[in-house]
Formats: sequence, structure tokens, C-alpha cells
Amino acid sequence: MKAEPETRFENGTDVKFSIDDLKSRTEPEPWDGIRNYVARNNLRSMKKGELAFFYHSNCKEPGIVGTMEIVQEHSPDLSAHNSKAPYYDPKSKPDDPKWSVVHVRYRSKFVQQIGLQELKAMGKPGSPLENMQMLKQSRLSVSRVSPSEWEYLMGVVKERGGETE
Repeated sequence: MKAEPETRFENGTDVKFSIDDLKSRTEPEPWDGIRNYVARNNLRSMKKGELAFFYHSNCKEPGIVGTMEIVQEHSPDLSAHNSKAPYYDPKSKPDDPKWSVVHVRYRSKFVQQIGLQELKAMGKPGSPLENMQMLKQSRLSVSRVSPSEWEYLMGVVKERGGETE
């Protein structure tokens, strides 16, 4: 799941959100603003208790920086109906919502991130991540990660010093 750790304004609101921002939250954080149908469907498939990677996007050094837990499965993303919200969608109606949100909680930060260039190298044909959705459809803000991809990447994390709490 991608978020932008550096300032960027959308509809007059700074949408900056980093792993450290998530770590500072005392309540579950809604993962809202998803406005792509493939990403939305990936979000809707997430189950309570599952873990997800936190990916810093649209920054100097993009990459996977930690993990979070899904603590509430999908529900309608009500921000789509608020004209002042960053990702307002006038086509989404309260009686027929198009978009969804899940709630997440911080789990860990990696001692060393796995950068985008490294991920691309791991995604070459014959490599462990050759079919990873994020690498094939790089514009998606929420993408699937198979169990074998998760296991492989967490092995890389462990080799690089692991996770912090």
C-alpha cells in the first residue's frame, strides 16, 4: 500500500503521510482516497489480521519501509462524498458508494528500506518477484502480494537488520 511521505497538495489539502505518521497514531488509520478500481478491489480483498507492506511513493527514494496490519475490513470511503476532501468524487453517491477504505495499524519499520530499483531487479524474468503486481502495474496504490513474494521480501528485510517496533 503506497503513501507519499513528502508534501503534496490535493484539492487544497496536504496528503503527506509516512510510516512515521502511521506509527504516531493511537487509533486505527483509515486508508482512504483510493480512486482506481483495480486498487480498490485489492483493498476490498484484504482481511482483518492480514499484514501489508507500507511503501513510500513519489519521493526521492521510493521503497518498502515497513508493515501494517489490517484491523478493519473494507467499508465505504465517505471522503469521496465530501467536496472539500482531497479525493472527492462527485460520481460516487452515498446510496451507491464506488470507493472503499480499510483501517490499518502500524506494525513495524524496516531497519533498511527495500528501494524501488532493488525491487525492479528482483522482478526480472526468472527472479522471485517476476510476477509481482506492483512491478507490472506500477501506478497502483494498492497491489496484491502473494505469500511467496511476502516471504521472500521479509527474508530480505531480515538479512538487512530486520524490523523495529
